[in-house]
Amino acid sequence: MSLSVYFCHSTRGGREDRALYERIVEELKRYGTVLTELNEITEAGEDASKKDKLTQDRDVERLKKADVVVAEVTRPSFGVGYELGQALAMNKKILCLFRPSCGRALSAMIRGAHDRHLVLVKDYEAEEMEGIFSEYFTVTFPSL
Repeated sequence: MSLSVYFCHSTRGGREDRALYERIVEELKRYGTVLTELNEITEAGEDASKKDKLTQDRDVERLKKADVVVAEVTRPSFGVGYELGQALAMNKKILCLFRPSCGRALSAMIRGAHDRHLVLVKDYEAEEMEGIFSEYFTVTFPSL
C-alpha cells in the first residue's frame, strides 16, 4: 500500500524553516507520495490576485486525494488552519507536528483536537522526526 500524503506548513511566514520542511518531505516520501511540493512557495506580493484562487482550488483537490495530512504547525498560519479544517471536514487522518522550543504556545484549536480519532498532535524536535513518523505510520496504517 502506498499512501497519498498532504503536507502543509506556513508558506509565506515560514521561509526560515524551509530546510526543515524539505527534510520532512523527504522523510514522508518513505511512506508514500507527497502531493504537495515545496518549490511552489511564491514570493509575497507576486501577482497574488491570480495565484491565490488557483492555489486554493489546487490544494483542496489535493486534500481530497490524500490518505493522510501531515501539518507542521509551529509557525502560526491561517492557511494551515484552513487546510486542517478542510481535512477534518473530509474525515482525513491528521498528524500535527509542533516544536515547543519556538517559545510560543500551540493554538488551543489545534492542541484541543488531539486525541480525537482523526488527529494526533506531537511535540517534537527535528532529530525526533524519523521516529515519530515511523511510529505514526506503523500504528495508523498497519498495512504499510
